[in-house]
Amino acid sequence: MISKRDKIAKRVARQKRVRAKVKGTEARPRLCVSRSLNNIYAQLIDDTKGVTIAQASTLDKEIKTKASNIEAAKEVGTLIAKRSIENKIDTVVFDRNGYLYHGKVKALAEAAREAGLKF
Repeated sequence: MISKRDKIAKRVARQKRVRAKVKGTEARPRLCVSRSLNNIYAQLIDDTKGVTIAQASTLDKEIKTKASNIEAAKEVGTLIAKRSIENKIDTVVFDRNGYLYHGKVKALAEAAREAGLKF
């Protein structure tokens, strides 16, 4: 049986492996997704300057679903796409942060694509 510590260590190893290859620039920032048991977060990050350009999460007032489920992930994806287009950014690099591309992460990514982001 795999322990909680082993699952976290494996996710961090995947995260480091991907982060070594994926870098966000000013023209094409990194769309980083984070999950917790209660919330889901998305950030647009310019790694050359070390600056967060835009962010969205289930803690925002615009999000109606205040849980960490697929519906909330879709709302967060739509909101981060809207905020990135307001900042004149339409192309990003997707960073799933070591999470599987499944469930909430997939829902967020597909909602962001439908709202106008290209990745």
